[in-house]
Amino acid sequence: MAKAAFNTDDAFLFEQMLGEEDRLIMQSARDFCQETLEPLALEGNQDEVFHDHIPKALAEMGLLGATIPEEYGGMGASDTAYGLIARELERVDSGYRSFASVQSSLVMYPIYTFGTEEQRQRFLPKLASADLIGCFGLTEPNHGSDPGSMVTTATPVDGGFVLNGAKMW
Repeated sequence: MAKAAFNTDDAFLFEQMLGEEDRLIMQSARDFCQETLEPLALEGNQDEVFHDHIPKALAEMGLLGATIPEEYGGMGASDTAYGLIARELERVDSGYRSFASVQSSLVMYPIYTFGTEEQRQRFLPKLASADLIGCFGLTEPNHGSDPGSMVTTATPVDGGFVLNGAKMW
Protein backbone atom coordinates (compact mmCIF):
# COMPACT_ATOMS: atom_id res chain seq x y z
CA MET A 1 0.00 0.00 0.00
CA ALA A 2 1.43 3.36 -1.02
CA LYS A 3 1.80 5.90 1.75
CA ALA A 4 0.51 9.42 1.10
CA ALA A 5 3.10 12.18 1.25
CA PHE A 6 2.82 14.55 4.19
CA ASN A 7 1.96 18.08 3.07
CA THR A 8 4.01 20.42 5.28
CA ASP A 9 2.28 23.51 3.84
CA ASP A 10 -1.20 22.21 4.66
CA ALA A 11 -0.79 19.49 7.29
CA PHE A 12 -4.54 19.12 7.92
CA LEU A 13 -5.44 19.36 4.22
CA PHE A 14 -7.55 22.39 5.11
CA GLU A 15 -7.18 23.95 1.68
CA GLN A 16 -9.00 21.00 0.09
CA MET A 17 -12.11 22.00 2.04
CA LEU A 18 -12.23 25.56 0.65
CA GLY A 19 -14.76 26.72 -1.89
CA GLU A 20 -13.51 27.99 -5.21
CA GLU A 21 -13.85 31.71 -4.41
CA ASP A 22 -12.03 31.41 -1.09
CA ARG A 23 -9.29 29.34 -2.72
CA LEU A 24 -8.81 31.94 -5.48
CA ILE A 25 -8.64 34.79 -2.95
CA MET A 26 -6.14 32.80 -0.87
CA GLN A 27 -3.97 32.08 -3.92
CA SER A 28 -4.05 35.72 -5.04
CA ALA A 29 -3.03 36.84 -1.55
CA ARG A 30 -0.29 34.20 -1.44
CA ASP A 31 1.10 35.26 -4.81
CA PHE A 32 1.05 38.94 -3.80
CA CYS A 33 2.80 38.18 -0.52
CA GLN A 34 5.48 36.06 -2.13
CA GLU A 35 6.15 38.41 -5.04
CA THR A 36 5.71 41.80 -3.37
CA LEU A 37 6.12 41.48 0.40
CA GLU A 38 8.72 38.77 0.80
CA PRO A 39 11.52 40.72 -0.91
CA LEU A 40 10.86 43.61 1.52
CA ALA A 41 10.37 41.63 4.72
CA LEU A 42 14.00 41.36 5.79
CA GLU A 43 14.63 45.07 5.37
CA GLY A 44 11.38 45.89 7.12
CA ASN A 45 12.20 43.77 10.13
CA GLN A 46 15.91 44.47 10.44
CA ASP A 47 15.80 48.20 9.65
CA GLU A 48 12.31 48.94 11.05
CA VAL A 49 11.00 50.08 7.68
CA PHE A 50 7.32 50.27 6.75
CA HIS A 51 7.19 50.64 2.99
CA ASP A 52 4.72 53.43 2.19
CA HIS A 53 3.58 51.88 -1.08
CA ILE A 54 2.38 48.62 0.50
CA PRO A 55 -1.00 49.90 1.79
CA LYS A 56 -1.95 51.00 -1.75
CA ALA A 57 -0.72 47.70 -3.16
CA LEU A 58 -2.81 45.78 -0.61
CA ALA A 59 -5.80 47.95 -1.52
CA GLU A 60 -5.35 47.38 -5.25
CA MET A 61 -5.43 43.62 -4.57
CA GLY A 62 -8.67 44.05 -2.60
CA LEU A 63 -6.99 42.85 0.59
CA LEU A 64 -8.16 45.73 2.80
CA GLY A 65 -11.70 45.39 4.11
CA ALA A 66 -12.27 42.31 1.96
CA THR A 67 -15.51 41.42 3.78
CA ILE A 68 -16.99 44.89 3.33
CA PRO A 69 -19.61 45.03 0.53
CA GLU A 70 -18.51 46.28 -2.87
CA GLU A 71 -20.69 49.40 -2.62
CA TYR A 72 -18.31 50.61 0.12
CA GLY A 73 -15.06 49.60 -1.57
CA GLY A 74 -14.66 46.04 -0.31
CA MET A 75 -15.18 42.87 -2.29
CA GLY A 76 -17.88 41.25 -0.14
CA ALA A 77 -15.69 38.23 0.53
CA SER A 78 -16.40 35.63 3.20
CA ASP A 79 -14.97 35.71 6.69
CA THR A 80 -13.01 32.62 5.71
CA ALA A 81 -11.42 34.56 2.85
CA TYR A 82 -10.48 37.33 5.26
CA GLY A 83 -8.80 34.78 7.53
CA LEU A 84 -6.95 33.31 4.58
CA ILE A 85 -5.72 36.76 3.56
CA ALA A 86 -4.45 37.34 7.10
CA ARG A 87 -2.77 33.93 7.10
CA GLU A 88 -0.94 34.62 3.85
CA LEU A 89 0.21 38.05 5.04
CA GLU A 90 1.37 36.56 8.35
CA ARG A 91 3.37 33.85 6.57
CA VAL A 92 5.58 36.60 5.19
CA ASP A 93 5.43 39.62 7.48
CA SER A 94 3.62 40.08 10.77
CA GLY A 95 3.85 43.88 10.55
CA TYR A 96 1.92 44.12 7.30
CA ARG A 97 -0.58 41.55 8.59
CA SER A 98 -1.07 43.72 11.66
CA PHE A 99 -1.59 46.79 9.49
CA ALA A 100 -4.15 45.02 7.29
CA SER A 101 -5.95 43.57 10.32
CA VAL A 102 -6.24 46.92 12.06
CA GLN A 103 -7.44 48.61 8.86
CA SER A 104 -9.94 45.86 8.06
CA SER A 105 -11.14 44.61 11.46
CA LEU A 106 -10.62 47.37 13.99
CA VAL A 107 -11.41 50.32 11.72
CA MET A 108 -13.54 49.33 8.72
CA TYR A 109 -15.67 46.62 10.32
CA PRO A 110 -16.96 48.83 13.19
CA ILE A 111 -17.74 51.66 10.78
CA TYR A 112 -19.67 49.25 8.55
CA THR A 113 -21.43 47.55 11.47
CA PHE A 114 -22.14 50.48 13.77
CA GLY A 115 -21.68 53.60 11.62
CA THR A 116 -24.33 55.64 9.92
CA GLU A 117 -24.88 55.37 6.18
CA GLU A 118 -23.19 58.76 5.80
CA GLN A 119 -20.14 57.49 7.72
CA ARG A 120 -19.99 54.31 5.65
CA GLN A 121 -20.05 56.25 2.38
CA ARG A 122 -17.61 58.85 3.65
CA PHE A 123 -14.96 56.59 5.16
CA LEU A 124 -15.12 53.01 3.90
CA PRO A 125 -14.18 53.55 0.23
CA LYS A 126 -11.21 55.70 1.26
CA LEU A 127 -10.10 53.13 3.83
CA ALA A 128 -10.48 50.27 1.32
CA SER A 129 -8.35 52.16 -1.20
CA ALA A 130 -5.78 53.17 1.47
CA ASP A 131 -6.47 56.84 0.78
CA LEU A 132 -7.19 56.92 4.53
CA ILE A 133 -5.28 54.90 7.09
CA GLY A 134 -7.11 54.05 10.29
CA CYS A 135 -5.77 53.31 13.73
CA PHE A 136 -6.80 51.76 17.02
CA GLY A 137 -5.70 53.59 20.17
CA LEU A 138 -4.80 50.72 22.46
CA THR A 139 -2.35 52.81 24.43
CA GLU A 140 -3.54 52.89 28.04
CA PRO A 141 -1.32 51.80 30.92
CA ASN A 142 -2.54 48.87 33.04
CA HIS A 143 -4.80 47.44 30.32
CA GLY A 144 -2.44 45.47 28.10
CA SER A 145 -4.31 44.32 25.03
CA ASP A 146 -7.76 44.36 26.64
CA PRO A 147 -9.69 47.18 24.97
CA GLY A 148 -12.80 46.37 27.00
CA SER A 149 -11.10 47.55 30.17
CA MET A 150 -9.91 50.89 28.78
CA VAL A 151 -11.18 53.94 30.66
CA THR A 152 -10.40 56.85 28.34
CA THR A 153 -13.44 58.68 27.00
CA ALA A 154 -13.97 61.18 24.20
CA THR A 155 -16.72 63.73 24.77
CA PRO A 156 -17.93 65.82 21.81
CA VAL A 157 -17.58 69.59 22.27
CA ASP A 158 -17.77 72.53 19.88
CA GLY A 159 -14.84 72.18 17.50
CA GLY A 160 -13.80 68.66 18.46
CA PHE A 161 -13.56 66.35 21.46
CA VAL A 162 -12.32 66.43 25.03
CA LEU A 163 -10.31 63.31 25.92
CA ASN A 164 -10.28 62.13 29.53
CA GLY A 165 -8.12 59.25 30.63
CA ALA A 166 -4.57 58.05 30.51
CA LYS A 167 -3.32 57.52 26.98
CA MET A 168 0.38 56.87 26.36
CA TRP A 169 1.85 58.06 23.08
